[in-house]
Amino acid sequence: MYRDKNDMNWTSEQILKILDTCAEESTFPVLDNGYVYLAATRMSVYRSNEDWAIVIEVFGFSPRSGDPDVQIYTFSSKLHNRNLSSNYATEDAYNGYLKSNPYNESRFIYPIENDDWLDEKDLEYTKTKGVCVLRGNKVLVPELPEYQKYGIELEEESPLTFEFCRFLAHKYRDLVLCTEDERRVSVSPELELLLQLDAWSHPDISRGDLPSSSNTFKQVVKAIEVGSAKSYKQTKDENTHWVNWPDAGTL
Repeated sequence: MYRDKNDMNWTSEQILKILDTCAEESTFPVLDNGYVYLAATRMSVYRSNEDWAIVIEVFGFSPRSGDPDVQIYTFSSKLHNRNLSSNYATEDAYNGYLKSNPYNESRFIYPIENDDWLDEKDLEYTKTKGVCVLRGNKVLVPELPEYQKYGIELEEESPLTFEFCRFLAHKYRDLVLCTEDERRVSVSPELELLLQLDAWSHPDISRGDLPSSSNTFKQVVKAIEVGSAKSYKQTKDENTHWVNWPDAGTL
């Protein structure tokens, strides 16, 4: 999806610096997060003549939270619908949050509407004959050979929850990831979609890499600066598929 816009005041260097700062302060997506088994990602880039936003969706499963979710990372020059002050113990704590996070916001959504497909004794396993409700659609927990069809090698005899999430991400990608309204939760309404990516070169944040080292993010911020996504070229070092992040969820 491409739209052309006029140049803006923000430079690519300024935007990269914001993304790098977020990475250094642990508010940028870490795809090999030891607490989250990665299943799917998507990036959407928005722009107006004055402002910009980058949204990264990460669908996965954390045994600590118990429910598969999508974390929505929004980076923007003009954040919309910020976290409520009522979520903080004091007004000073809220103001401190805003001061420390001037260009980034995070939200969670839960695309699976039930949990009776999970093993009651251990939420890290699925039931053999379970049925999950994915945005109103009933999806059967698949037979074991179905996983192999999508390149998912089961670690144990019974399917693990994160393996089922990866199955869902392969077969029902648009249902596990965000709707447009969900994706735009923190994006100012006047910004328009400039570019959307299902795969890209993501920095290895755990090893100290920064967005400014990524071919993708260099191109994305340039597209924002000049107001055109036509110059964006897919790179050969795309790595956002979960198979590239084997340490994700292993802590």
